[in-house]
Amino acid sequence: MGYSLKINYKKIESNPKKSTLESRKKRDQQFKYIGQMRESFIMQNNLMISVDSKKKESVGNFKNQGTIWCKNPKEVNVYDFLSLASGVFIPYGIYCINTNTGFVVGGISYNTAELAVNAIEKWWNMVTNKICSEYKSLLILADGGGSNGSKNKLWKLSIQNKLCDRYGINVTVCHYPPGTSKYNPIEHRLFSEISKNWAGEPLKDYETILNYINTTKTKTGLRVKAILDETNYKKGIKVSDGVMAKINIKYHEVNPQWNYTIYPS
Repeated sequence: MGYSLKINYKKIESNPKKSTLESRKKRDQQFKYIGQMRESFIMQNNLMISVDSKKKESVGNFKNQGTIWCKNPKEVNVYDFLSLASGVFIPYGIYCINTNTGFVVGGISYNTAELAVNAIEKWWNMVTNKICSEYKSLLILADGGGSNGSKNKLWKLSIQNKLCDRYGINVTVCHYPPGTSKYNPIEHRLFSEISKNWAGEPLKDYETILNYINTTKTKTGLRVKAILDETNYKKGIKVSDGVMAKINIKYHEVNPQWNYTIYPS
């Protein structure tokens, strides 16, 4: 009769009542614009990265989704209580589109804009420092919410202080429209490969987590480096309108709420 076992299919991207013709046009326009920006940066031989944070992982002998080849299943805690964890690991990833390389910084406190920009700065210094001296522009592709959200004031301020002013570079940011984060390259180029590499393996300690990320690779040449950021970041830091006014930012004509460039002060 045509029946078979199936899982839920993620197909509906928004509430039809809230999805208007105008919003769909803006979304399509944004995807085309991101494509144009990528082509422009490729032609100018400038760096492009895709960034995002993965869900927080509890560090300890907990069940991890997935299967592994073994004779006997690994025994893990019955309950996933946070009180049983030795800490948390918040992966903030940077996927370099130019070089097909990944860089993951693991936070141990909160997923904030400071963690996000510090991770990008660590990537700039530790992974590409030898080749970055010739680059003056950087394109960041990011989701529209979270620590690197399009409305996050601390995200923009941190880019100004820790990237633009410190290294004398122009940083262009293009955000994906709401509900389209799965199209962000980092999702299927980096995080999915990490998930497959540690599938079914309990993330018992930070050394184990970093080892699985560092050994993630693909036949197409992906290589990944991971480090731990032990800074205790604070939540809820406010940025005043006066401080925002000092940021040397230019919003693009196309969807300015999602596209902007920050220049050195």
